[in-house]
Amino acid sequence: MQHIGTFVRTDKLMNRILESFGQTLAHYLDQPEPGYEPFTPSEPDVLRSTLRPGDVLLIEGNTRISGPIKYLTQSTWSHAALFVGSAVPSDPEGGQSYSLIEATVADGVIAAPLSKYYKFHTRICRPVGLSPEECKRVCGHAIECIGLKYDLKNIVDLVRYLVPLPVPQRWRRRMIALGSGDPTRLICSGMIAQAFQSVRYPILPQITFVESGFAREEMLEIRHSSLFVPRDFDISPYFLIVKPALERAFDYHLIRWRTHSPTAFVTPNARELA
Repeated sequence: MQHIGTFVRTDKLMNRILESFGQTLAHYLDQPEPGYEPFTPSEPDVLRSTLRPGDVLLIEGNTRISGPIKYLTQSTWSHAALFVGSAVPSDPEGGQSYSLIEATVADGVIAAPLSKYYKFHTRICRPVGLSPEECKRVCGHAIECIGLKYDLKNIVDLVRYLVPLPVPQRWRRRMIALGSGDPTRLICSGMIAQAFQSVRYPILPQITFVESGFAREEMLEIRHSSLFVPRDFDISPYFLIVKPALERAFDYHLIRWRTHSPTAFVTPNARELA
């Protein structure tokens, strides 16, 4: 019994050390990298008017943790947030309207204003076929997660990226999908995946073919939420990619192109040149 007690105390000590190390590393990785310039940020008003509750907003990200995630997933996207509309009360002091639910390294699962990501390159992924009631349940599940901690075990896993060794592609997803296994600790894409799994909505399910003497049937199996990364909502066959710039009456003839002269503009509208 004494050996068991010693083992338990040692295990608790190691968990505290890893927790402390994870928090220190999380603070470092959460700092923005200098010189970030988004390639194509959306106009704030257009982005805000395009989003609907249940949409997944993918963000390119500019923090130190963004690079490892984009490298390991071979993707542009390092972060994901769920748009819930007006389901979260506004900030009475700052007047901010909190319309996003996200899991961040520094703060865990929180509500955030859309304005937080106005300057970033983003993508809207819209689930197809959700009923209003199902959409409400998805958003409600994410809101109930507010206050849960970020899975810092994933941060410890990411430290391997800091070692300059080549990582085979087949291992990259697994490196950020280990986690602690604690259901009260989540990462951004895992939290959103859980919300959709609450109504059994598919993202990237595992596909198994079952054959019988008469038919060949395709069976879908839900993946564990820790195995999801932001890119999965982009490549999922069940999410529609929505581009805010095309949601309005887009007419490329109205684009004013800058010439080599800093004050001169030309238009490609052939009818104006006639």
